[in-house]
Amino acid sequence: MIIELGHYALVLALALAVVQTVVPFVGARTGDARQMAMAPNLAYAVFVAIAVAFAVLTWAYVTSDFSVVNVVENSHSQKPLIFKISGVWGNHEGSMLLWVLILALFGALVALFGDNLPPSLRAMVISVQGLITVAFTGFILFTSNPFLRLSPAPLEGNDLNPILQDVGLAIHPPLLYLGYVGFSISFSFAIAALIEGRIDAAWARWVRPWTLTAWVFLTAGIAMGSYWAYYELGWGGWWFWDPVENASFMPWLAGTALLHSALVMERREALKVWTILLAILAFSLSLLGTFLVRSGVLTSVHAFATDPTRGIVILAILVFFIGGALFLFALRSSALSNGGMFHPISREGGLVLNNLILTTATATVFVGTLYPLAVEALTGEKISVGAPYFDATFVPLMVPLLIAVPFGPLLAWKRGDIFAAMQRLYLFAAVALVAGLATLWFADGLPLLAAFGVAIGFWLVFGSFADLWQKSGLPRAGLAKAFARLRGLPRSVWGTAFAHAGLGVAVLGIVTVSAFQQEQVLRMAPGDTTELAGYTITFDGATARRGPNYTEDVASFTVSRAGARVTTIEPAKRLYTARGMPTTEAGIYTTGFSQLYVALGDPVEGANQIVVRLWWKPQVTLIWLGPVLMMIGGLFSLSDRRLRVGVPKPSARRRAALAAAE
Repeated sequence: MIIELGHYALVLALALAVVQTVVPFVGARTGDARQMAMAPNLAYAVFVAIAVAFAVLTWAYVTSDFSVVNVVENSHSQKPLIFKISGVWGNHEGSMLLWVLILALFGALVALFGDNLPPSLRAMVISVQGLITVAFTGFILFTSNPFLRLSPAPLEGNDLNPILQDVGLAIHPPLLYLGYVGFSISFSFAIAALIEGRIDAAWARWVRPWTLTAWVFLTAGIAMGSYWAYYELGWGGWWFWDPVENASFMPWLAGTALLHSALVMERREALKVWTILLAILAFSLSLLGTFLVRSGVLTSVHAFATDPTRGIVILAILVFFIGGALFLFALRSSALSNGGMFHPISREGGLVLNNLILTTATATVFVGTLYPLAVEALTGEKISVGAPYFDATFVPLMVPLLIAVPFGPLLAWKRGDIFAAMQRLYLFAAVALVAGLATLWFADGLPLLAAFGVAIGFWLVFGSFADLWQKSGLPRAGLAKAFARLRGLPRSVWGTAFAHAGLGVAVLGIVTVSAFQQEQVLRMAPGDTTELAGYTITFDGATARRGPNYTEDVASFTVSRAGARVTTIEPAKRLYTARGMPTTEAGIYTTGFSQLYVALGDPVEGANQIVVRLWWKPQVTLIWLGPVLMMIGGLFSLSDRRLRVGVPKPSARRRAALAAAE
C-alpha cells in the first residue's frame, strides 16, 4: 500500500504543478493579487508531494521491497545501507525523481525567500518553475515510473551497478543535480523578466544569489565526480573529456559567465540582453546534459538509460523549453536597451572579456562533444574526439583569461587604469616568474610550456589577493589597521579572492601532475620489489576477503623510503556476486598534496604473478583542493549581506506614498 501512496503523491504533484503553472501566470498577467498570492503555497504543496514520493521510493530500497521493479533491478538485500539509499538515484527512474525533487525544492525556496521580489515577478518565476515541473513529472509518470510493481516478487534483487557502490557516488549525483537544476531558477527569472518586460539592475541582484548557489553546487558535483572516477575506476586519470563529463562542464562554464555578466548588469545596467541569453543558455546546457545521459546516444559509465523512446521525449522537452525561450528572447530583445556605457579598459571591460572567452570555450566543448554524434547520425560512421582536440582548442583559449583574472578586481568601474593595475601586480608577477624559472631550472628536461603553466598557477594564486593587499594598506599601514580594514571589507571581496585563487591552485595541480607524474606497468610476484619516485614498493602477497555482497582479492604492498617503512597500500579486485561484475579498487597513499597510486590488473596465466600499475602523482590533490577553495569563495559571497538581502523593500510610508502617487 505504501508504494501506491508514493505513486499517488507523484500524480498529485503533477496536478498541483499544472495549477502552479496556470494560476500564478494568470494572476500576474491580469494583476489579480489573490491568484498571485497562491503561488508560494502551490510551490510548497508540489515540493511536499514529490518529497513524499521520493521518501516512499527510499523506503522501498531500505526495506528491500522486491515487489517494486525499480528496487529489483537496482538493489540487493545484502547491500550496505548507505548504498541502498544511494541506489535510489543510481538508476534512471530514481535519479529523475531526485531531479524533479530538487526542481520543486528550488521553486519552494523562491516562494520562501522571495518576499523582496515584486509580487508579479515572483508569481511568474514560480509559474515558469511549475511548467518545468509539469514536463518532467509527466515524463516520469508516463515513461519512467519508479513505482511499477512486479508479481510475483522475487526473493532477491539484481544489485546496483558495482561501480556505483561507492561513497563518492552517494554524494556526487545530488550535488551535481543541485547545480544542474539550480540553473532552472536563473532560467525562470529570465523568462519571467522577458514576459514582464522588466529587466534592470534589481533583476540582476535578485538572480545572482540563485545563480551563485547553483554554481557552488555544480562546482562541488564536478569535483566530486572527477575524484570518484580517479580513485574508483583504477585508471589513474582525473579528467577524460568524456562526453558526459563535458555535459556537466558546459553549464558550469556558461554559469560562470552568467555570474560575471550579472555583476556588470547590477552595477552598470549594461549587458542586459547578453545576461538574459546566458541565463537561458546555462539551463539549456543542463537540459542537454540530461538528454545526453538518458537518451541512449552515449555509452558511458555515467549514462543511465539506453531507451530511445525516453530519449525522444526528453528531446521534445528540450526543444520546447530551449526553442520557446529563444523565440521569446527574439521577440523581446529588440525592446531591451543596452544600458550604461563603459570604457574598454574598466572593470566592466574585463568582465566582458571574461564572458567572451568563457562562451567561446563553451562553444569549443559543445562542438567537440556533439560533432561525433552528428557525424554518426548523418553517416553512420563512428568517430571519437578526445583529449588532443580539447588540448589544442580549449587550453589556448583559457590562457589569456587566466592571465587577465588578477587584473579584473583592480580596475575601476566605468574607466580603469591598466598601468596602475600593473604597478600593483608587479610584485606578484615577479613571484610567478621566479616560480616558473625555478621549476625550469630544477626539473631536467621539463617542457617550457609546463614551466609557463606553473608560473600562471602562481600568478593566479598570489595575484588573486592583490586587491586585498591594496585595500589593507600594507605595508604602509600598520598590522592592526590593515587587519581592521580587511575585516571591514564586504564578504564578496573575500569570496572573489578565494574563488580566483582556487582556480590557480587547480591549475598548479593540473600542470604539476601532467608534467612530473611517473608511471610503471609491470608483473609482480610475492616478494618482488620496484622503485618509483624514491619509494621502494614490495609486493607482499594477496589474500581473499568477503564483503557484504562481494568477494575480493586484496594485494598488500609495503612502501618504504631510505630503508624505513612508510605505509602499506592495499589495492583490490572485487567481484560482485549478484551481477558477476568485477571492479578495481585502487590503493592510494597520500603524502602532502602528492599521492602514490597502485591499481591491480589481471593475473598472469601460468605464473604466480599479477599485473600492477603504479603512479607517482605529485601535487595531484591540488586539482580538487582548488574547487574546494572556489566553493568557499562562492559561500563567502553568498553570505554577503548585499546578496542575502537583495533589493530592500520600501518602507510602509514610502509604499503609501507610491500608492497615492499612482
